[in-house]
Amino acid sequence: MQKFSGFGLIARAFGAHKSWQAQWRDPEPKQSYDAVIVGGGGHGLGAAYYLAKEHGMRNIAVLEKGWIGGGNTGRNTTIIRSNYLFDESAALYDHAVKLWEGLSQDLNYNTMFSQRGVLMLAHNIHDIQSFKRHVHANRANGVDNEWLTPEEVKEFCPAINVGGKDMRYPILGGALQRRGGTARHDAVAWGFARAADALGVDIIQNCEVTAIRRDASGAVEAVETTRGTIKTKKVGVSAAGHTSMVLDMAGVRMPLESYPLQALVSEPVKPAFNCVVMSNTIHAYISQSDKGEMVIGAGTDAYTSYSQRGALHIATHTLDAICELVPMFRRLRMLRMWGGIVDVTPDRSPILGKTPVKGLYVNCGWGTGGFKATPGAGNLLAWTIAKDEPHPINAPFTLERFREGRLIDEAAAAAVAH
Repeated sequence: MQKFSGFGLIARAFGAHKSWQAQWRDPEPKQSYDAVIVGGGGHGLGAAYYLAKEHGMRNIAVLEKGWIGGGNTGRNTTIIRSNYLFDESAALYDHAVKLWEGLSQDLNYNTMFSQRGVLMLAHNIHDIQSFKRHVHANRANGVDNEWLTPEEVKEFCPAINVGGKDMRYPILGGALQRRGGTARHDAVAWGFARAADALGVDIIQNCEVTAIRRDASGAVEAVETTRGTIKTKKVGVSAAGHTSMVLDMAGVRMPLESYPLQALVSEPVKPAFNCVVMSNTIHAYISQSDKGEMVIGAGTDAYTSYSQRGALHIATHTLDAICELVPMFRRLRMLRMWGGIVDVTPDRSPILGKTPVKGLYVNCGWGTGGFKATPGAGNLLAWTIAKDEPHPINAPFTLERFREGRLIDEAAAAAVAH
């Protein structure tokens, strides 16, 4: 892998930047691999990278039906945080945040991780009670979170309208995680792809999985793809909203529903918004990208669908709320809108572990919280595949918990897209 550095940038400038290598190879699929990852998003690429780096498995393929980062990885709103309520969730997401903090150095690729703080606004007594409970639970688990008064909210984020007689939902306070923030979604996918490729992983684009073959004992033996049959004894599925369809090929039924999740961005402007602001009550959130765009999103749609398009009524409803929170943004023009597909479990917590089929592993059900978990989910899926057992952090997030009644009900923390 060609190392990136300031010195390298200057040196190659003298050669008109013609000596840069391709980010990763474009190989033909082999007949067999030690492990195959289905899904070329951040989670799948991360799993392949950590399998190669930490577990010495180099004969690996990542199969992507489209292009790298063309699914939810390139369609999300890039927010990162770990202030979840339950012990299991806090450990899972904080594991990811800790990896985020050193990811650019680890990958030798600038993921543009910015710990600008994530502020969750309280608009009523229920919000206050709920967020203060989160603050205390987080602190007990060693996760940073603090309560701000309305005055402190205004001081931390001056652009916010904290209240007035004409405001439907005046701001009564907020919970702030200073270690939270944003990262560049494309850079994360590219960084993992580049680093995994350098370790020998084959990244195969335009290669859709059409079947998962099982041997006489019921174990995985191969995957059928649009580019031929690939033999393997281990398959890890990180296909987000399409997980149910992929697992159905192996006869595994998943407790998932797939919903559209819509977002939009404004025209770029100079720095005007210094943090990430979320509001569960009005179902809207906002941050400013490094390009200057205001990144805006809402809650999931009310219906199940595989649509990846925006809808005007969703955008206008969300913008009504944003304009009340930040009145000066009323003058901004919107540039584009889109939708992603989120996979949601009954308890709004992910499934990360083994399936009833030997050699088949799954990472899914992240709902609206998949991007923030990217390095952590990839790291833990790699552990599970390599050792054929879950890491202690993802051990509670099994598929069996729905049968055994051990739910991790994070609906309150995941009620809004973030």
